Amino acid sequence: MPQLDTSTWFITIVSSMATLFILFQLKISTQTFPAAPSLKVLTTEKTKNPWESKWTKIYLPLSLPQQ
Repeated sequence: MPQLDTSTWFITIVSSMATLFILFQLKISTQTFPAAPSLKVLTTEKTKNPWESKWTKIYLPLSLPQQ
């Protein structure tokens, strides 16, 4: 049974990996990406809720006067 010649495997694997790396780099470099989004100043409007205009006091059971 003849021996399998593996002397060229290293250069084959390395060259194929280098080729794939170069091809992927070329493919990615041709992509056009959108420009970085600019910051937009947002002004939030305060809505008037009916319960915000009224003054309420919460009475806790422990704060009531003792009887």
